[in-house]
Amino acid sequence: MNATKPQANNTAHGNSAQPHPGSADSITRATQSFRPGQPQRQGDFRVMRRLLSIVAPLSGFLALAAFLGVLGHIAATAIGTTGAYAVARAYADPAAPLAAAITAMICLAVLRGVLRYGEQMCNHYVAFRLLALIRSRVFGALRRQGPAAVDGKGAGDFISLITSDIELLEVFYAHTISPVCIAVVYGVVACVFLGSIDPAFAILAVCAYLAVGFVLPLVIARMGRSAGSAIRGQHGSMASFVLDSLRALGETIQYDRGRDLLERLDAKSQHLTQSEERLQRSQARGQALTSVVIAVFDLAMLAMVCFAYSAGGVDVAGALMAFVTFVGSFGPVSALASLGGSLHNTLAAGRRVLAVLQAAPATPVVTGRKPVEFDGASMQNVTFGYTPDALPVLRDVSLTVPEGSVTAITGPSGVGKSTTLRLLMRFWDPQRGTVSVSGRDIRDINTADLRRVEAFVAQDTQLFHDTVRANLLIAKPDATDEELKRACRQANIHDTIMALPHGYDSQVGELGDTLSAGEKQRLGLARAFLHGADLLLLDEPTSNLDALNEAQILRSLAQDQERSSHTVVLVSHRPSTTRIADTVLRMDGGAIIDALGAPAGATGNGATGATGERSTHPEGAQACTLGRG
Repeated sequence: MNATKPQANNTAHGNSAQPHPGSADSITRATQSFRPGQPQRQGDFRVMRRLLSIVAPLSGFLALAAFLGVLGHIAATAIGTTGAYAVARAYADPAAPLAAAITAMICLAVLRGVLRYGEQMCNHYVAFRLLALIRSRVFGALRRQGPAAVDGKGAGDFISLITSDIELLEVFYAHTISPVCIAVVYGVVACVFLGSIDPAFAILAVCAYLAVGFVLPLVIARMGRSAGSAIRGQHGSMASFVLDSLRALGETIQYDRGRDLLERLDAKSQHLTQSEERLQRSQARGQALTSVVIAVFDLAMLAMVCFAYSAGGVDVAGALMAFVTFVGSFGPVSALASLGGSLHNTLAAGRRVLAVLQAAPATPVVTGRKPVEFDGASMQNVTFGYTPDALPVLRDVSLTVPEGSVTAITGPSGVGKSTTLRLLMRFWDPQRGTVSVSGRDIRDINTADLRRVEAFVAQDTQLFHDTVRANLLIAKPDATDEELKRACRQANIHDTIMALPHGYDSQVGELGDTLSAGEKQRLGLARAFLHGADLLLLDEPTSNLDALNEAQILRSLAQDQERSSHTVVLVSHRPSTTRIADTVLRMDGGAIIDALGAPAGATGNGATGATGERSTHPEGAQACTLGRG
């Protein structure tokens, strides 16, 4: 087993006056304040452009929806225009037949209903297909971004983003894109018709449509933008708080903190209610302003029509048809005005979704490189911090892990032990130094190859609300029953599974709540055994196990390592666990300060040593207790 440690002066970084850079608090603060590649806050128009770019695969249906919408609004307006023409004709000749006009109005009304149905069907088909596409892309983006995207962020916030935020985009795709197209095309048609009666009418219509359909939406949007953004953030915060509260209900009852919890919930609810009230008030003001502006333009058109009629510029039929057409033409543009208020929530949700889709992964996926076969791993002069401006978690760390060895890493909490394993998995890339597998920089290895040769067991095993079998098959979907049972026997969990009501087909419950912490941890180990990786990275693999189960797990690890020459790197505070290691590395202050189990002389920076025997000397147990503060 080879190990390298820095010179003694590296320990000077562990200043007791400051918290450990790798402590849980510092990591949480860092990951909450930093998202790799997260874009800055985007303006409304930029958000809409980005959302529009997703529509391309369904642009044909969207164009059909707009076409049907234009025809539908023309039919609706034509009902009033035809009626106005019939009234004018009856005024000029009381004996004139009206049957044709009435029949036309009935046909137009039926046609309007059919066209409206077709428009809405196309709009919602586009919207719901796109929501499914966006949801798939969000999951894909989170997968690519890896743990860096979710560490330190509440699960409830992600649930809010993946469910309600994406659902809100339906307003944009079903009730925004085609209405804008309809308003533009229909406005042109209406202006042409009014201009054919009197050019002055067309000029007034252009001014009215621009005011109601363009200026008012901008004004209304500005009135409620801050409230809309606040609401989406508060919804995410509320979801996280409620989810955490439900999971910690036992502790809340145990320590009688129910009143405090309710007070915090009430405060969050009040803040959310206040934001929603502000948004509702801004929307109400926007609707009132829209109604006033439309009424002003209606009066202006009435005055203009009366003036044109009195001046002899138009006859009764032209005057009535122009006024009725103008008054009935505000439907499409007034819908745009209402969007200025209703889109606040939608654009805020879109901004959150796009932040995930646009975020650059902390470790980009690598493909097209030469396949790799595992023959050891190493870290050379690695320095790493979770944010560029934070204190480094690891400082100039170097170590070598030969193939077939067992390495244990021990030391106080928060000194970078778990971070070392995560860098070997390439969840992050170091700011300085190199992490290598099989002599190649880990950044130059296909991501699929890296996942094939490595298996990582975290301190907390994550289980899906599914069967035991399904949770195990994540590691190897094509595994046989015999392989499943062999892996579970290695993890000393097979008998426990068989005692469940349905054996391997038993449900584990949400987050594996039907199992104890130790049983979940052993299932996590069984996953790693089933995966069959060459390098096992185990983070506190026996922390939740009793002495009997720990002994069985360690015996399985030793037998598996001897039988298949698997390489193991484990983090543990337990002397009994680290005793199986060839070499025990002790960390403090983000650096390796001691290496036991290697020959004498492996003490300088860059020095290495090797041994082919287990570290069973009593000093091995002593080494694991040093620095445990």
